[in-house]
Amino acid sequence: MPKNSKAVKRELDDDVTESVKDLLSNEDACDDSFKKSSLIVNNHEGEGKECDVEEGGSDGEEEERPAWNNKIQYILAQVGFSVGLGNVWRFPYLCQKNGGGAYLVPYLILLILIGIPLFFLELAVGQRIRRGSIGVWNYISPRLGGIGFASCVVCFFVALYYNVIISWSLFYFSQSFQQPLPWHECPLIKNKTTTYVVPECDKSSATTYYWYREALNISNSIAEGGGLNWKMTVCLLAAWSMVCLAMIKGIQSSGKVMYFSSLFPYVVLICFLVRALLLKGSVDGIRHMFTPKLEIMLEAKVWREAATQVFFALGLGFGGVIAFSSYNKRDNNCHFDAVLVSFINFFTSVLATLVVFAVLGFKANIMNSKCVILNTNKIVDLLGNGIEESLIPHHINLSQVSQVSAEDYTLMTEIIKRVKEDDYQKLGLEPCTIEAELNKAVQGTGLAFIAFTEAMTHFPASPFWSVMFFLMLVNLGLGSMFGTIEGILTPLIDTFKVRKEFLTVGCCVLAFAIGLLFVQRSGNYFVAMFDDYSATLPLLIVVILENVAVAWVYGIDKFFEDLKDMLGFTPYRFYYYMWKYITPILLLVLLATSLIQLTMTPPSYSAWIQEEAKEQKLGFPPWGIVVCISLVVMAIMPVPVVFALRYFNVIDENTSGLSTVSYKKGRIIKEIARPGEDDDTSLIQGKSPSEAPSPMPGNSIYRKQSGSGGPDADTAPNGRYGIGYLMADMPDMPESDL
Repeated sequence: MPKNSKAVKRELDDDVTESVKDLLSNEDACDDSFKKSSLIVNNHEGEGKECDVEEGGSDGEEEERPAWNNKIQYILAQVGFSVGLGNVWRFPYLCQKNGGGAYLVPYLILLILIGIPLFFLELAVGQRIRRGSIGVWNYISPRLGGIGFASCVVCFFVALYYNVIISWSLFYFSQSFQQPLPWHECPLIKNKTTTYVVPECDKSSATTYYWYREALNISNSIAEGGGLNWKMTVCLLAAWSMVCLAMIKGIQSSGKVMYFSSLFPYVVLICFLVRALLLKGSVDGIRHMFTPKLEIMLEAKVWREAATQVFFALGLGFGGVIAFSSYNKRDNNCHFDAVLVSFINFFTSVLATLVVFAVLGFKANIMNSKCVILNTNKIVDLLGNGIEESLIPHHINLSQVSQVSAEDYTLMTEIIKRVKEDDYQKLGLEPCTIEAELNKAVQGTGLAFIAFTEAMTHFPASPFWSVMFFLMLVNLGLGSMFGTIEGILTPLIDTFKVRKEFLTVGCCVLAFAIGLLFVQRSGNYFVAMFDDYSATLPLLIVVILENVAVAWVYGIDKFFEDLKDMLGFTPYRFYYYMWKYITPILLLVLLATSLIQLTMTPPSYSAWIQEEAKEQKLGFPPWGIVVCISLVVMAIMPVPVVFALRYFNVIDENTSGLSTVSYKKGRIIKEIARPGEDDDTSLIQGKSPSEAPSPMPGNSIYRKQSGSGGPDADTAPNGRYGIGYLMADMPDMPESDL
């Protein structure tokens, strides 16, 4: 008999033995299922008495599994997790690079074929089993329990560098309360005789110099550590402190933060869009963005990048979706949630794209005007010395260079080019077009910390907009971090029954200590390494295994029956074919193309060379390649390790026979069922009720697996707190499918 049991208050002193099925038939009477699980036990007079379920044990009582306060809080948590920095600085870049408005077509198709089905699947299994990623996949089959551990490892790797990006945003946020902004112009060096611009800044730009030299103080290569950047170290400590404080009480604390962290970015994006549309040139940027280049849609690379973006935009495979869903009430319509959150994510990406290109259109007009003035001055200097004055149209007044428009400059260069065909290149005149400026595609940190910051320096009241922008980035990052950390904490707490407060603090302290790697002078290169290699392949493998586990190991027909019990209706047959055939095939194709791309592209990174003031592609040193490979191997290693341990019975999967539940003087007592007794009771393998997942409404009953163990055997399949659950009365147990 396990040490822990659930205390249930009971008016009757007589011993009453009831099956769990009888209890569950009355459980739905509790309306307040978002706030606390409870049981309704009918007395002899037919009156129902609500009995709060408490977790008890020899060491004291534990809290019941927490739940969302309301549906809005839950939706905001899922939106906050799925909508992240990638929506702002990755999607617009892909949209521009892959055909403008035409890119939305393959993205939407793949969102429907890959994104929504897999998102729905993760929401459903989390809500169905009410455990984190480790418990969920142990339930499907103990041999596949490594999927959950792999998700935890990937979440930890991603959290390490993702919070560094938040710390960068915090640094820029703290520096934005100045007029003018510190990256407004290049710094000057003064000596006794002269004053001159810092050469590194003069060769690049003010915002580029500020990012690489003032913020990161970056080294020339990954091999040059250069010591800690104390400014970023303080910001990283602040970032982890914020995450720790928000997560320390679980969803009870992080759920309240979601109201601000999930909604504030939309307020900022809408304000930016309205402001940008009032600036000169914003419409040029939006027009450039949505001008479709249909021929690009036929390229396989466009579809591969769209599939990858769909995959990562929704946070599939991290375990955060499963963790958040596991705190949901059991009859929640998770299909509606999957479609709603997926399309909110898509429209957020489109909104962010509008904002980015409206601002970049404004910036392109400014840069184009500077280009026209610079090159018109060159023409003035060359008049009579390579360019005849007769070549200049009469309506263009070169005595007022600042009044020359882009159209006039284009007309002059076309005339000069026709006349000076052979000598035109020697004149050094550059084409000045808005299209050329907008085609300089930037993404990631280049967009947020260089291009966007440069555009904001030209905004009226630029400090205000800078504060708003970087506060938005912090909130976007925190929303995703909450889901990522939840993907680590929830499965570990469910499996090992540790206190959430201690585990949260320990996880954040450990992550900060390892994160110091990313705030040394070469830290930006390690961020790029982890971003490229720690998540892409492992997450693809994890999600493929998730799909196969549900559709083929557990059984798609049984899963549809569970969904019908939960939702009250049978999901569209569309999902049956997606989960069983289409989505796994598409994911395998995506995995194969990603592997081919990685093998054909040697591991490299973009290094900032201080002397030349420009980026340069460098290959990783041998130890760097070993680290890249190790990140992939460590992330996916739990899957084969757990499978081997289960397969060779190093960890026993089998436990003893059936159980019933008896009520005696206010305690639930676990008793061993007599052989041959045919009841519908269900206790989870060797687990006390406090550790078992909350049961689902309907006819599906969980039952302890009959095994070779003796009648007193009480060995959990996953060590002390195993979570290997099996369905009762199912001749084809999930394990047999392996």
